[in-house]
Amino acid sequence: MSFCIAIDGPAAAGKGTISKAVAAHFGFAHLDTGLLYRAVGAKTFEGLSPIEAAEGLAAEDLSRDDLRSGDAGQAASRVAAIPEVRSALVDFQQAFARREGGAVLDGRDIGTVICPDAEVKLYVTASDEVRAERRQKELTGKGEDVSVEEVLADLRERDERDAARATAPLKPAEDAVVIDTTEMSIEEAVAKVIALIEARRG
Repeated sequence: MSFCIAIDGPAAAGKGTISKAVAAHFGFAHLDTGLLYRAVGAKTFEGLSPIEAAEGLAAEDLSRDDLRSGDAGQAASRVAAIPEVRSALVDFQQAFARREGGAVLDGRDIGTVICPDAEVKLYVTASDEVRAERRQKELTGKGEDVSVEEVLADLRERDERDAARATAPLKPAEDAVVIDTTEMSIEEAVAKVIALIEARRG
């Protein structure tokens, strides 16, 4: 039986961490769809056009070491605004969502475009400042020398581009439950989401 959980939201709001924890709790498969766009963006550094990179994307491209860098994040946001790139990646995501045994997908347009019929739709958000602090800790932990102010400017630029794009803009689905993690620990956020999903599953 398939059961799809769609988790959307801006960068560093906690959706990835929550998604992994929820998938582990229920024994569901997990797909960070942002990695698809990061992988396409990273492949453009090698001279491929975004559309070529998307159409030729392979599973092993999702395990590249450079996908979590700031450069890959900016490249992902740029290529994600190209309708042909999004179209090339839709089938992959939709097939994953309906696999047997359940699936959790996190991204920016899962509940609105990829899986509008998902059994559970969540939109995870947090204040810009808290998201910037979280992302800066993550990046400095990986050896990148960036200030909170630089990360905040980068996040706001990505948010604006993602929300303004004509195809699949970043926004909550009309029937999504909004989870604001600004004042929550990750444990509290995960517990809240698990309780919500269990209520939906009956």
